[in-house]
Order: sequence, then structure tokens, then C-alpha cells
Amino acid sequence: MSVALQAGGEARATLFFDMDGTLIDSEVGITTCIAHALQKMGHPVPPQETLQGWIGPSLRTTFTPLFGDDVRVEEAVAYYRERFDVEGWREHTLYPDIEATVRALHGRGHRLAVVTAKNEPHARRIVEHLPFGGLFDDVIGSTPDGSRSSKAQLVGEALQRLQLQPAQCWMIGDRRMDIEGARHHGLRNVGVLWGFGGEAELIEAGADHLAREPAQLLALLA
Repeated sequence: MSVALQAGGEARATLFFDMDGTLIDSEVGITTCIAHALQKMGHPVPPQETLQGWIGPSLRTTFTPLFGDDVRVEEAVAYYRERFDVEGWREHTLYPDIEATVRALHGRGHRLAVVTAKNEPHARRIVEHLPFGGLFDDVIGSTPDGSRSSKAQLVGEALQRLQLQPAQCWMIGDRRMDIEGARHHGLRNVGVLWGFGGEAELIEAGADHLAREPAQLLALLA
């Protein structure tokens, strides 16, 4: 693959994009599948505002405080995937201007990858169906068994898989986990405000930059 150079001869950075809350608004698919799992487990379904806060962390992180033992947590994960496999993976919309922004960044010569806590088979299926999915060199997601699920682990896997150094990369995401995962490895990062995290969360996590709309990424990453 050819490497685009900036005016000073420096290779353009590789950009790691989070998926949920950054590329796609997946609230309906994720929260409906969580509610499905809770109902199957006989657990009360909390208000939508609470469910929104569960978008971002891995499923096991969300379910462990509710169900405690590993057997029940895995049962809840299986119920979530039962619905997600059939319907949930399609229940999302693109954020306004995200496609144009990603295409513009790719056109500048940035290498792109998706780095998400969503399990990798699901994430790959979604990216393959995005109108701009072909612009991403790889999709790095959680392992189905949960052995790789934290953002720090995922960023580390992306660096290894793509044979990159942290200084060559940026992480772009909407939740504190994205920022914390980037900082763990020393990546530059941008917290985006059109997703599920919010400004206070991203500032507290130590975001290097904030973007209120996708088009702002073009200036921040220039």
C-alpha cells in the first residue's frame, strides 16, 4: 500500500475509529438487544437513559454487575446475540456528514481502521454493509469469548495487527473508554460529541481534542 506524505515528508497518521456513537448511531439496535436479554433473564429493564449509558463498554462489563456469576453473564450475552444476529446489527443509522468526512480523510491518504468493543464478527458484518466500509483497512473488535474486550487491549491488537507505532496513530471515539485506551498506549486522540459519552466524560478521561461535528475532524487532523 502506498503511503501519502504531508508537505514535510511525514507519513499521514493512521486513524482508529470507534464504531458505536462515532460512525453509526446504534442506540436502537443495542438497547433493544440489551432489553431482550434482560427480559429473557427475568431482570427488570431500566429506563432508556440507563440503557444508553451501557453503549460502549463490552457486554460482559455491562452484565456482570447485574448477574454476578459467569454462567448467568454468559447466558445474558447469548440472549443479546440471539437478537443482534438477526435484527440488531441492522438497526443503526449513519451520523450526518460522517461518510463525507471519512471519505475526505481517506482521500488525503490517511490509513483507516475500526477499533470497537463490539465483537469482531458483528463489527465486520456492519462495516461490510456501510456505504464507505471499503475504506477501512481492518476491523478490530472484541473476541466472542471476551478474552479481548477492553479498549486498551483492542488498541494494542490494532497496533500489532497493522504493525504500527503509537506515534503514527490517532484514536477517535465518543466514550471515555476510547480516550483511556488511546492514552494507555500513548496515542493522540479526539473525543467526539455527537455520540453517547458527552463533553464532561471525555474531558475527565483526558481527551486531547473535542469535535462537535464530523467535519471538525478535517481541521483537527490536518
